[in-house]
Amino acid sequence: MTGHTWRFPCGRWLGRGIDDGSLERILVGEMVPSNVTSDDLIQSCKTPPRCRSPNLSGPRRTDGKPNVGEIQQLLGDAVNNIVKFYYKPEKERGSLTLLLCGDLGLVACLELVFTYGFKSSRFFGKNLYLWDYLERVEQEFRGALRDEREREELTGLTREGATVNILKKNTVALIDKINRKSTPLGKDDKWQLFMCITARDRMLHRLLLPLHQCAASTQLYEDSSFIRDPQLLRDLINVLATIADFDIVLEDSLTRGLDD
Repeated sequence: MTGHTWRFPCGRWLGRGIDDGSLERILVGEMVPSNVTSDDLIQSCKTPPRCRSPNLSGPRRTDGKPNVGEIQQLLGDAVNNIVKFYYKPEKERGSLTLLLCGDLGLVACLELVFTYGFKSSRFFGKNLYLWDYLERVEQEFRGALRDEREREELTGLTREGATVNILKKNTVALIDKINRKSTPLGKDDKWQLFMCITARDRMLHRLLLPLHQCAASTQLYEDSSFIRDPQLLRDLINVLATIADFDIVLEDSLTRGLDD
């Protein structure tokens, strides 16, 4: 017994056709500070009513939408915490999973980045999720790779950009694998899994420019978004490139058997 109280934030629903359609979720435990009262803890963990969108964890729970500067600060702090993790002695490191998927972790901050300027509302239908965007990207990448392969077969010439094509192939394969092997997961958890694996495999920062060039990004993002604004995109790439220097090891509970 540790004598500590742990909180497992969720605030989401389970069930096909409910929320994002998830049948299971991973909850990352966080130690509750000793100055938090039981009443405050109960209030913060209360399940949201079905009649409104569920509360999301981490910085997403703030009043109003954070601006660009606030998002950059949160993301910078999340990345710095991961960098500090690797510079600490191994016995003092704590939980990398918490730094990745906790309330103020990398994935929560990346969600703020990707939802900023995201045109999530559909006419006559349900809202779009970030995973819907990635599936559109997959279709676009798949079509571009097919066209390139047919062009090479016709001309016998290979154009420059082989590295980008490999990145696109790996992205298509990963999204397809997540959809095939992670059927109990909802769209938000699939997106989280994609972010964790691309960060581990040093793909995340390299993928941002191809995303910027996608027609799906033009259709689903405002000009002022991180994905489409050139300066915000450069800053984002530079920040995320920092964690590519480290060997990120994901717990099996995060990869959901995807590495088997």
